[in-house]
Amino acid sequence: MRSLQIFIVILLLTSCGKKNDNTTVPRRSFPVVKVDQRDINGYFIFPSEISGVINIEVKPKISGYIEQVFVDEGQTVRKGQKLFKIEANIQAENASAAQASVSSSLAAIESAKANVKAAQVEVDKLEPLVERDIISSVQLETARAELLKAKGQLSKAQADHQIASAAYQGVLEDIKFSEITSPINGVVGRIYNREGSLVKPTDSNPITTISDVSEIYAYFSINEQQYINFFQEYPGKDLQEKINLMPPIELELANGSIFEEKGKLQTTSGQINPQTGTIQFRVKFDNDSKLLNQGSTGLIRIPRKFENVLVIPETAVFEQQGISYVYTVRNDSTNTTPVKLIDRIDNLAIVESGLKKGEVVVAMGANNLRHKAPIKPKSVDIDSLVNTLRPVNN
Repeated sequence: MRSLQIFIVILLLTSCGKKNDNTTVPRRSFPVVKVDQRDINGYFIFPSEISGVINIEVKPKISGYIEQVFVDEGQTVRKGQKLFKIEANIQAENASAAQASVSSSLAAIESAKANVKAAQVEVDKLEPLVERDIISSVQLETARAELLKAKGQLSKAQADHQIASAAYQGVLEDIKFSEITSPINGVVGRIYNREGSLVKPTDSNPITTISDVSEIYAYFSINEQQYINFFQEYPGKDLQEKINLMPPIELELANGSIFEEKGKLQTTSGQINPQTGTIQFRVKFDNDSKLLNQGSTGLIRIPRKFENVLVIPETAVFEQQGISYVYTVRNDSTNTTPVKLIDRIDNLAIVESGLKKGEVVVAMGANNLRHKAPIKPKSVDIDSLVNTLRPVNN
């Protein structure tokens, strides 16, 4: 009886083992695409800082306390419009004293002229008397010396008058400079000093700045490697010709929208900054809408074209230790394949090496796979897939 029980147990175990051997794990379905080859339009992207074409620091020409501020930050102003009033009490007092000096110098001139006239009369009277030997020539020489002295005093009085007049005009200019006006049409920047602040011409900081933002410059910098890649892509025998032939440039604003005007690359610093290892460029944009202001930021987008390049969905790429990989599919099994990318544009990854046209790769879900994993491939159209993805910035 016991032998029969043991036999039944062995039979059941053997039966279960066979059932497990015949059980297969179901293959998960993953979307796959074929590596495509096409022309792609993309951009060089560089962070930029916005500056008005003309930026003028407003500094006082006289020392004094700010009495009034007529404008506010961000306000649009016209050339000649009043910005600040500096207290001019001292200048007014100086003007009264200077005017008195001018009057005094004029009186001195009139007195000196009278002395010259009197001395000349004396000389004219003595000369014929000396000629007839009626009087000694000593008297005539004395009279002539007095005339010369009188003329010297007149010259000095006239010079003193010029000095006094110049001082008076200078004080009047100081009074005029107590009203600070805008040097250009533009926008008021940050105001560093307000009512009650003492300002001087020697201050390191301006009272404010006025920026003409009807046109703006967008400044950006690139490193030496980017510089070489950048200009190898564009026609032209030298740097200036390449700049002249550069296509219109876009500016992406802080909210992700594209600025309505196209820009033109104008100039480059021409030298690599030894401290930063970069070269600076600027792009000029019309700014009639005044949307862009001094100190704004954005992204410069310079068009570039990739011809006959291999592309795959960006979602097919995953990274490990700084190396990019995709899962290629052969015989319904995944293979980890390293790839080198050129760029990522509009949810597409542009492949430089590692894949061939027509190869099949897993389009999504790479994080859920491993090397040699069995899958159930589901072919999808590459464009249909990338168009369903959330748009990405270039």
